[in-house]
Amino acid sequence: MQRRQHQPCAVEGAAQLNATPSEFLQYPAPQDDGAARGLEGRSLPHLRLTSTKGETVDLAAAAPRLVLYVYPSATGTADLPAPGWKDIPGAFGCTAESCAFRDRQASFEALGVTVMGLSAQTTAAQQAFASRKEITFPLLSDSDLTLSAELGLPTFSAGDLRLYKRLTLAAESGWIVKVFYPVFPPDTHPAEVLAWAQHHFKLGQ
Repeated sequence: MQRRQHQPCAVEGAAQLNATPSEFLQYPAPQDDGAARGLEGRSLPHLRLTSTKGETVDLAAAAPRLVLYVYPSATGTADLPAPGWKDIPGAFGCTAESCAFRDRQASFEALGVTVMGLSAQTTAAQQAFASRKEITFPLLSDSDLTLSAELGLPTFSAGDLRLYKRLTLAAESGWIVKVFYPVFPPDTHPAEVLAWAQHHFKLGQ
């Protein structure tokens, strides 16, 4: 079955964003712990990370307009990263979030916005996920949580794993102009980011 491609369109209003209730509302929601305060207005570091495209990406120079969604762990399978995963507020839903960004990739590109994902998973794990779910934009591996050390991005522990909390950064020319945190529900979040981008950027400029 061919997946449905989201088409570039006018601003997606609040009514459209909430038209279909999210299945993730049945899971615990993350609370704003203040961990993202102070990120807006900061510059992205010159951090070089390996991508699923086999290239090394300098985060500060990745794109003139960048949406970087940071997520805990995605496999595209029924396997969960750690015991009790669905009970950890905000942890479950990385595959759904990534697929929703994938389906809106053309709409972001119409605004001159590059979408990238980032997690603490290995490049091999990210490549396997990208292949399963037809993710064509780059996923960046930060297994050492270096971006957290540079910017103070929030993390959490699950079993013996240390992972990023879900968060999205929008940047222009390497400067963070918008932070989405906490992110919930994850499956409708890409539509929220796209609506913001359509207000913030002028189409084609």
